[in-house]
Amino acid sequence: MSQPSRPRVLLIAEAANPEWVSVPLIGWSLAQALGRVADVHLVTQVRNREAILRAGLVEGRDFTAIDSEAFARPLWAIGERLRGGGGKGWTTMQAINALSYPHFERLIWRAFGADIRAGRYDIVHRVTPLSPTISSPLAAKCARAGVPFVLGPLNGGVPWPRAFDAERRQEREWLSYLRGAYKALPGRRRSLTHAAAILVGSRHTESEMPGPVRPRSVYIPENAVDPARFTRQARPAGEGPLRAAFVGRMVPYKGPDMLIEAAAPLLKAGRMELDMVGDGPMLPGLKAQADALGVAQAIRFHGWMVHEAVQDVLADAHLLAFPSIREFGGGVVLEAMALGLPALIVDYAGPAELLAGGGGWRVPLGTRAAIVAGFGAELDRLERDRAALAEAGRIGLERVRAQFTWDRKAEQVSQIYDWVTGERDDRPEPLAGDATGAGGANAAE
Repeated sequence: MSQPSRPRVLLIAEAANPEWVSVPLIGWSLAQALGRVADVHLVTQVRNREAILRAGLVEGRDFTAIDSEAFARPLWAIGERLRGGGGKGWTTMQAINALSYPHFERLIWRAFGADIRAGRYDIVHRVTPLSPTISSPLAAKCARAGVPFVLGPLNGGVPWPRAFDAERRQEREWLSYLRGAYKALPGRRRSLTHAAAILVGSRHTESEMPGPVRPRSVYIPENAVDPARFTRQARPAGEGPLRAAFVGRMVPYKGPDMLIEAAAPLLKAGRMELDMVGDGPMLPGLKAQADALGVAQAIRFHGWMVHEAVQDVLADAHLLAFPSIREFGGGVVLEAMALGLPALIVDYAGPAELLAGGGGWRVPLGTRAAIVAGFGAELDRLERDRAALAEAGRIGLERVRAQFTWDRKAEQVSQIYDWVTGERDDRPEPLAGDATGAGGANAAE
């Protein structure tokens, strides 16, 4: 019996870089994994070219770098000035990307339009940008050419919790007050209408899909882990202080100051130690906060660390403590789970979805005071219940291996490819069986 042929996929990932983190690492990792289930030609932005060459890919054969810098760079510079730098004003930068990105796709059509029309690709798949606010002019062109266009994973736009409007302003998220206006943009409607399938990376993004396109929307979180990058395993918490770790930028919405406040009684009593990994504008203030609370001796501020080294800190911890109040994906939660490290998070957006099937605990979203109190109570309970930590860590590790490696992600996306090319009739639901289980309970329950 002959083996089914591998689909020929033109994979668009404007951000795809093996040497960076966040969205560029998602684009790169998914592209590499999909190359094991399909014949993939990667199309990316020229800024990623040198890193991809260093990774061993051959330009022209394996990938094409599109130079859109003449248009994108000036707009990027304008965006940096508008948001004031410092990693703030994320919504402003997404608005700038929404203006510059269509030019990137126009250049792609100029380079590959003839091949698409000639049927040399079975599927065109845009992986990045992840933002659902950024339209894709290629969707309609591919539809006219009779080639299925897959869009996503799309994720973003989680509403700011009302109790954290001050943090919203600190982050210079002025445009977030008007973000919902993007739904009326004609480019968005055309992109969704002409996409054969839409991968949605969060339940929030799924809820924002217009009714007519929901039958073509499939839930697949965008984050996954590469087991080769996470070779250590956290040790079960034994005797001695509870050791918790925080990993992320030191900015208001990540909540590092809430964590220090919540943990202060345990830190002061010698019942807990805290590792803080990351840099950002809050770092000097966090150190001053630790001094003022009398807990500086129990906190290690590691600053920025290379991605490969972060696992060493996490593997020596008993718990990831991550009180972010507005996280789209929550990749650090999966990275902790991949090491067998359970997580304590706020029950909102991406991290809460990742823990829906187990692997940690969720403190209800509320006011700052409520979150601090909730985290404090959970830390106190977990410091006394080491068996619960070990069990949740085991469950999280099993879930990552079953659902959230890049190879599993590629298998999930390949189901979508079979669907849009007619190899299967039923709409795939790759995570349909990932229901809430032990170790994933809400902390209030």
